[in-house]
Amino acid sequence: MIKYALICSKDHVFDEWFDSMADYDVRKAGKKLKCPTCGDKKVTKSLMAPAVASSHSTAPAPAPTCGAASGCATGMCPMAGRG
Repeated sequence: MIKYALICSKDHVFDEWFDSMADYDVRKAGKKLKCPTCGDKKVTKSLMAPAVASSHSTAPAPAPTCGAASGCATGMCPMAGRG
């Protein structure tokens, strides 16, 4: 299975699952794709960023913030030291 981000001629973006890359081509050629928002059948693949695995370590995620109005600038952040 493969998921494509699709876009209609009216700029509605939506995701659709396909059995294979060829399945997309068959459904596109048969005009079996349509926008779920407006029903437009002029649908193409939208630009997508591929998910790429890396063997390099990544930077740790930033510490969560509590959203307090005073923030962590006062040194009294209740989230400090949690993790």
